[in-house]
Amino acid sequence: MFEPRLALASLSGEADAAWALAAADYAGAAFLGGIALDEPAREAARKLVARDREEFLPPDPLAFIDAQLAAVANADATIRPGMNVRSTTAAPIREAASICAEYDAIIEINAHCRQDELCAVGCGESLLADSDRLAEYVAVAAETGAAVSVKVRAEVDGVDLVGVAEQIEAAGADAIHIDAMDSESVVGDIAAATDLFVIANNEVRDAASVREYLGYGADAVSIGRPSRDPDGAVFGRVAAAVAECEPEVPP
Repeated sequence: MFEPRLALASLSGEADAAWALAAADYAGAAFLGGIALDEPAREAARKLVARDREEFLPPDPLAFIDAQLAAVANADATIRPGMNVRSTTAAPIREAASICAEYDAIIEINAHCRQDELCAVGCGESLLADSDRLAEYVAVAAETGAAVSVKVRAEVDGVDLVGVAEQIEAAGADAIHIDAMDSESVVGDIAAATDLFVIANNEVRDAASVREYLGYGADAVSIGRPSRDPDGAVFGRVAAAVAECEPEVPP
C-alpha cells in the first residue's frame, strides 16, 4: 500500500498537507484529518473545540479535503496521503471517498476516537460496537474505487476486534490501522485472520517497538505525536528501524 512502511497517524486539528509534506522524505503515508463530515459529527467537534481540543472545522469539509489532497499532489511528493473522516451517515463518506479516489489517496474511516461527544452521536469508537454500520461505511467508500482503511482501537469492552476486522474486509476494506493500546498481540491475531494491510499504532518509539509489531505480522507501523518533529530523535529512530526492516527486493 505504501513504502517506506511508516505512516503518520492523524492528529486532530494538526494533520494537514504541510504536516504531511514535512515528513515526506521519511514516511510512506500520512493520514490527514480527522474531518467531521456531517452536521452531528461537526457539532460534536465544535463541543470538543469548546473544551480546548484542536479540531478541523472548515466551512466546507469536502472542499477542504480536495484542497489538502491537491496540495500534497502538487508538491510531487512520494508520500501517499490518506484522509481520516468521521460521520454519522454513509452519504458524506461516499463523497469524501470519491475525492480521495481522484488523488489515489486512502480514505480512512474513523472508528477510533473515544471522546464522549463523538461517541454520543455514533462516531469514532462507538462504531466498533455497531459493526454493521461500520461495514456499510466501508462498502460505500470502496464502491468509489478509493483504497479504504479503518482506524480502530483495541481493548474496547464487548468488541471482538478480529471479528470486526473480518467484517470490514468482507465489506471491501483494504487496510486496518490498529491502535493496539496494551494488547500488541491483537496485531498478530488480525494479520493471521485477514488479508488486510495491517498498520500498527501505539508507542512506536524505537527499533524494538518497530520489530515487535512487524514480528507480529504488521505490514507497517504508524506514529502520532512524534510526527510533529520529523527531525526529532524519536522520528529518526523509528524511520531508521523501518528502513532496516524493509524486505529485500529481488534483483
